[in-house]
Amino acid sequence: MQGMAIETEAEATVYVGVDVSKASLDIYLHPLGLALRMENSKAGLAALAAALRSHRVAMVVIEATAKLHRLAHHRLSQAGFAVAVINPARSRKLAEALGQMAKTDRIDARLLALFGALVQPRITPAPAGIIAELQELVRARQAITADKTALLNRHATADSAFLKPLIEAQLEAALAAIQAIEARVAALIASDAGLKRRFDILTSIKGVGAACASMMVACLAELGQLSRGGIALITGLAPLNCDSGQMRGQRYIQGGRGHVRASLYMAALAAIRSNPDLKAFYGHLRAQGKAGKVALTAVMRKLVILANTLIREDRLWAPIHA
Repeated sequence: MQGMAIETEAEATVYVGVDVSKASLDIYLHPLGLALRMENSKAGLAALAAALRSHRVAMVVIEATAKLHRLAHHRLSQAGFAVAVINPARSRKLAEALGQMAKTDRIDARLLALFGALVQPRITPAPAGIIAELQELVRARQAITADKTALLNRHATADSAFLKPLIEAQLEAALAAIQAIEARVAALIASDAGLKRRFDILTSIKGVGAACASMMVACLAELGQLSRGGIALITGLAPLNCDSGQMRGQRYIQGGRGHVRASLYMAALAAIRSNPDLKAFYGHLRAQGKAGKVALTAVMRKLVILANTLIREDRLWAPIHA
């Protein structure tokens, strides 16, 4: 058409959605309408990177899927593509808004590409080697600790003389694995001066132990870079409004990094016993009639905001006296 520039496929700005499963990758290129499927392997990702280089790719969008997306995130970032890793709930909300009720891997890949084009999510830098290993280790320790708790509960209720020794053997294996992981985590943190300083600042807060501190070092790199509200939001500890017209609904928390929040929960339980400032804060909220869980959530929020401030100011925690 005269007076109108027609963009070729090679010139079009492309948004790529990648739906990750254990064995395969479903890929969709928007607005080209191209759909691909490749292996979720180093060879498959190398082939995908080669195929994408012939297009002007603005962004690759991947859903966070425990550890299945990590290889794709790392390899595509390494190949020079901007990769955004998003919460699956966000793309599902877009599907509902578009009236897309069916769900398949190919449909999910297309929705991720549309999400990139419409929402422009923040790029997620691939973690460096030491951070990537730390993240895997602290998440594994958290999972094995949960398994240990389940085994202890099963052992306490078991009546079978045959079953009890089997459970005890599993418990011993879990404890040995936890100890080995903790030793490796400590060695990795000690090997990097920056990580060691962050760890020392975090463990200076009464109530924050090595497990919670290493979780924040590994999985909360934004500490010291965000505002109070920002750090509370990404950990899922920011109270969200639920208002409409004259109605003022109850505030609630939602989303965020659940694995970090679970670690902060344990730290908050310790802090309301050992940290004088947070103990007084918790007691004040309870005296005002706040429910125990509400008050404890407020302590968790105060803990992560405190950690954010200390990291930003590069100083150790000190108790505040009247």
